[in-house]
Amino acid sequence: MKECDWPNRKKCCEILLENIAPDDVVLSSDEAHFHLSGCFNKQNFRYWAESNPRQKHERPLHSEHVTVWCAVSHLAVIGAYFFEENNETVTVNSQRYVHMLRSFLQPQLHQFGQSEVWFQQDGATAHTSKLSMELPTQMFPSRLICIRGDIPWPARSPDLAACDFFLWDYLKAKVYTHKPKTLDELKDAIRLEIAAIPPAMVEKVMLNFRERLHKCIENEGKHLDDIIFRTRKPRN
Repeated sequence: MKECDWPNRKKCCEILLENIAPDDVVLSSDEAHFHLSGCFNKQNFRYWAESNPRQKHERPLHSEHVTVWCAVSHLAVIGAYFFEENNETVTVNSQRYVHMLRSFLQPQLHQFGQSEVWFQQDGATAHTSKLSMELPTQMFPSRLICIRGDIPWPARSPDLAACDFFLWDYLKAKVYTHKPKTLDELKDAIRLEIAAIPPAMVEKVMLNFRERLHKCIENEGKHLDDIIFRTRKPRN
């Protein structure tokens, strides 16, 4: 993260807290690669593990993998959606991303009833091209959180995104205990573990999201050193 990112992060957190009510639905979305070799990859993603963070990890070059998309809210995790064609994993581009939004995400929004639904995505080109922006702008009028949206999402901020600070690491720890031997088994394990996430856990995750916004403001936009799940009543 660069020093010039700090004001943008602080400003974004302030705007989010001013505009998003505690009972609004925030969908924090992202994609990640899960390798059959047992490794997980998320571009620009870093997290602290219980083991030595400087420990070297290796995986076979060109290991088979799946690319999965999910969105975390305080009510549930939407997903998994796998980017593939003819049962083969494909690169996420603008056309495929829009297809996912239209065919997979949009039909599921009815579950939130009359709640205000906000949608957060990062600044990947597949998310922010002109083609990609048209549909989410229509789906979430005045409630799109991204670099070119109604509330600009700050660059280099995985510590504020629920998929980054919670979901991918959590799934990694669960999915590979199944020891999948094929891509189909890997996908089944991902679906199974997402479905098994307790409602109370995602509720706590999104309460923690709001706490992170407060902490980022207090920290003048700098990265958060360490935020744990809190059981006390959160700030509004």
